[in-house]
Amino acid sequence: MRAVVMAGGEGTRLRPMTANQPKPLLPVVNRPIMEHVLRLLRRHGFDDTVVTVQFLATLVRNYFGDGEDLGMRLRYVAEEVPLGTAGSVKNGEEYLRDAPFIVISGDALTDIDLGDMARFHRENGAMVTIGLTRVPNPLEFGIIIVDDDGRVQRFLEKPTWGQVFSDTVNTGIYIMEPEVLDHVAAGEVVDWSADVFPRLLEQGAPLYGYVADGYWEDVGTHESYLRAQADALSGRVRLDIDGFELSPGVWVGEGAEVHPDAVLKGPLCVGDYTKVEAGAELREYTVLGSNVVVRQDAFLHRAVVHNNVYVGANTNLRGCVIGRNTDIMASTRVEEGAIVGEECVIESEAYLSDDVKVYPFKTIEAGAVVNTNVVWESRGQRSLFGPRGVSGLINVEITPELAVQLASAYATTLKKGSIVSTSRDASRAARTLKRAVISALTAGAIDVQDLEVVPLPVARFHTGRSGVAGGIVLRTTPGDPQSVDIVFLDERGADLSPAAQRKLERVFTRKEYRRAFPGEIAELSFPTRAPESYAHELLRCLDTSGIAEAELKVVVDCAGGTASLLLPGLLGRIDAEVLTVNNRLDEASPTDTVAKRMRDMERLGELVSSARADLGIRFDPVGERLSIVDEHGGLVGDERALLVVLDLVAAEVGRGSVALPVTTTRLAERVCAAHGVTVRWTPTATAELTKAAMDEEIIFAADGRGGFVFPEFTRTPDGIAAFVRLLGLVARARLSLSEIDARIPREHLLRRSVPTPWAVKGSVMRAVVEAAGDREVDTTDGVRVVEPDGSWALVLPDTAEPVTHVWAEGPDRDAAQRQLEHWVNVVEGAEG
Repeated sequence: MRAVVMAGGEGTRLRPMTANQPKPLLPVVNRPIMEHVLRLLRRHGFDDTVVTVQFLATLVRNYFGDGEDLGMRLRYVAEEVPLGTAGSVKNGEEYLRDAPFIVISGDALTDIDLGDMARFHRENGAMVTIGLTRVPNPLEFGIIIVDDDGRVQRFLEKPTWGQVFSDTVNTGIYIMEPEVLDHVAAGEVVDWSADVFPRLLEQGAPLYGYVADGYWEDVGTHESYLRAQADALSGRVRLDIDGFELSPGVWVGEGAEVHPDAVLKGPLCVGDYTKVEAGAELREYTVLGSNVVVRQDAFLHRAVVHNNVYVGANTNLRGCVIGRNTDIMASTRVEEGAIVGEECVIESEAYLSDDVKVYPFKTIEAGAVVNTNVVWESRGQRSLFGPRGVSGLINVEITPELAVQLASAYATTLKKGSIVSTSRDASRAARTLKRAVISALTAGAIDVQDLEVVPLPVARFHTGRSGVAGGIVLRTTPGDPQSVDIVFLDERGADLSPAAQRKLERVFTRKEYRRAFPGEIAELSFPTRAPESYAHELLRCLDTSGIAEAELKVVVDCAGGTASLLLPGLLGRIDAEVLTVNNRLDEASPTDTVAKRMRDMERLGELVSSARADLGIRFDPVGERLSIVDEHGGLVGDERALLVVLDLVAAEVGRGSVALPVTTTRLAERVCAAHGVTVRWTPTATAELTKAAMDEEIIFAADGRGGFVFPEFTRTPDGIAAFVRLLGLVARARLSLSEIDARIPREHLLRRSVPTPWAVKGSVMRAVVEAAGDREVDTTDGVRVVEPDGSWALVLPDTAEPVTHVWAEGPDRDAAQRQLEHWVNVVEGAEG
């Protein structure tokens, strides 16, 4: 006896889950529904099967193939147009003429005893045996009445409650004799229950109903889909659940990593190679697909998560379905009955209320509250570039595939035969992604000079001084070891200009990548003396006089970063007594977290104090920025460090201009004016500061975040150059850092960030301008409002996050606080 599996339905009631895949491929405990059906058939001896397909037929064929993996023989019959339940079977008539056959839906979950049903069919000499089951609510099914012998007496398709005369319904499982197909017109839309069976009943044909005792669920709605998962996990239906039963009802797949501090309360299922971090809690009837990541402190209860989904920290998923390849970012909440389609991005702190449907390829912005279905509204991705290049979570937002595409787009913007430098920090993620970048560049006819692991200032120096067309640097995102930045450099070693970024983004968006012909595949080389050339030029350009005479004693913390590769050779050529710590590459901690930085700074302060050193310096892990400790071991904050270094530079040079971002305290103007130096205010973006530093009049630039620019050597932030220059400045000033700090007045600058949806950022800025009235307004970057007494406030929308930043400075802290509260209220009022 052969089998016919009907797998052609669209499953419209299950959208958006079925928007891009056929209903039979929807997973139930990590196996497609149809696979469970095929395994049931094979278990009862039906291993020769005809599969009828129509909607997205190729996906069904590609998944199951010829059935060899299941120990079956599968043959496919395709409908060009839907032909109904009977018409689709008629379409495969050539395979069904020689023996009785069983017909079963490919999207119903069941463990009915098909062998016993076949016995019943044979013993009663039936032409058709209809599988029946009893359900509490028969409104969505066809009702059938049978007599004491099982012979069918009456049919009624999908009745109203007033028409209900039984709870025995048609399961859509039939055993038929081949002559039944003679009653089905070829090429027409024909249904078994509505057309063929009533006609056969009128003709007195032997139609029987087999009332089955097993489980049966028509997975036709979102509620029944979630119910099927729960029934499978609780053992109400007999299925093959893939994996190891770690404890009663807790199934864990091959290669899955579940942290001992994660909480698992079964029944539940964790798929192959899925990772569940410490503090995550998985409650009853949760199903995680393969390659899912669940971050710390996430909570999932009755949630069905398909393959390759990222679930961020502190998320809360209840009674929902998350489609494959979707990213659920930190602190998101998805409520009961919500369905998120495949390849969506739900950004941090978003809230999806009950029964909301989000269709595939949509992005829900951070902090959004979604109360209605998201079908057509696909919010386009904001700018690809953020303040640190292209940034995102490793292997979630930034994958090797994306790295290849970005590098291909970058190569396309350059001439064939150009040279590009590549480099990275100490992390494994950066190493992996750099390999992908190099492959894409050489395939795009771009020669690559790979500097391997070097400080970021060395990469910028080599790119700007070696005649290369640009560079790509891979680094772990500052403060976030789970993320990575892809930094693109121009021919000067600076970050790409906004215009160049837009050009690259256009190529990336259109995917118009240039490929080299076979004879044009480019070369990869490894410059060997880049760090030595950097160190030589640094000492040639920067004034180090007076360091030996001052007999400076310095403690330097390399933070386990790339600066440790350069400093030993550099320090040997500077006449200062230097104690270095953490001077080896730390692959396990390739970036700073706030806790790590503060811990290291406290330790650095203790070392400076106990060693009676003149100062302490700590580099960031890529050597681009530095933090300062004075001779007493006290931390000199980033804003204060800017003023201290600015005072030293202005006092020594005594002319020219300095470039500072508009967020800097206006005390900088007083410091500069005391030494005959002027301030040029710039936008906050690093690229803008670099652009200003290109002017010959600029003697110094800083960003207020530990980044210092000394134009006599480089036009980009450079922590190593700042360290050498600072030693010379302190030595020649013959003042301690605390003495220099003490002669600068205290600033009163406050800052706050206000969550702001993207859609209202424009109206917020309009409200700020209107609220300014006739006060002085500066729009260099954002909107800065200046009061008559010189106090000021700056309102600046974040370029990468749904946030508005507010700065306020006053003559004292209370005045600055009043200013800040006033403008925060303006921003919040405009949002409403």
